[in-house]
Amino acid sequence: MSRSTDLPPYVIETHDLTKIFRAAGGGQNVAVDRMNLAVRRGELFGLVGPDGAGKTTTIRMLCAIMEPTAGSATVLGYDILRQAETIKERIGYMSQRFNLYTELTVAENIRLFADLFGVARQEREERLLRLLEFSRLGPFQDRRAGQLSGGMKQKLALSCTLIHEPLLLLLDEPTTGVDPVSRREFWKILYELLSGGVTILVSTSYMDEAERCNRVAFLYAGRVLAVGTPNELKAMIKTQILELKGRPRGRTQQIVRGLDFVRDVQIFGDLLHLGVADAEAAMPALRSALESQGVEIAMLRPIAPSMEDVFMELSGGGRVGQSPGSDL
Repeated sequence: MSRSTDLPPYVIETHDLTKIFRAAGGGQNVAVDRMNLAVRRGELFGLVGPDGAGKTTTIRMLCAIMEPTAGSATVLGYDILRQAETIKERIGYMSQRFNLYTELTVAENIRLFADLFGVARQEREERLLRLLEFSRLGPFQDRRAGQLSGGMKQKLALSCTLIHEPLLLLLDEPTTGVDPVSRREFWKILYELLSGGVTILVSTSYMDEAERCNRVAFLYAGRVLAVGTPNELKAMIKTQILELKGRPRGRTQQIVRGLDFVRDVQIFGDLLHLGVADAEAAMPALRSALESQGVEIAMLRPIAPSMEDVFMELSGGGRVGQSPGSDL
């Protein structure tokens, strides 16, 4: 894929970027609220937050397909308002929904997007073969897109997005609804692209995917809560975390929620994450409170905070998605 050393050090920069939608009845919905971001050349940057956080609206503005209400942004050094068409020619955008042609085959879809992006005919077949190999779709090139699995559809959509060899990819929740194995394969492909010099901005609500990004911006209710590497964000958390497994589970939850020294309780399957000021000091009191009321403690230990724990503290309790059944 084509590379350029002429890109600015920050391929995306936003300055108080804002989008306000008019709501029914004359009210307003602030989807993105004075966002300030800077995405570095060659990094994998994550926009992380729950539904309604402003992720899709942000990406659509950066793709120059939605105008901001206020503020400004540049993408690859071009202004999203004054140079929108130039931006569209140079980026790759993959939306949440599968928007390819279901009656066309895998290869026909890729060729169609080559036409739409004006890829020269002499280069088209070479790029097609390279993308089929890269995406592992070669054995399925004659299968209609509508007959593909969810994970294969996402890889086809990514291949179509890459046919014109963009230097920047903007991916809007690309793995939502995709099975865990396909999610893992998709992220392997993203890492391969990253090693080849492509900059990637990806939005997600999955905390395990946030861990995979070079840097992350936590979004909540249209605002940026914090930006940093996963380790930098975890270092920001003031609360210490205890991991608890008690039986019966419902009784365990009821008791710990009533303890003054437990600041926060989050459910992770059959485990509880408890936010406390001092984990070592809280453990004896917690054990005593539970055992005195007949709770069997199967596990109680201090752990490092997860990205979910960090987000919960920063947002004041706004829940984001967890991975659907498998770590990447």
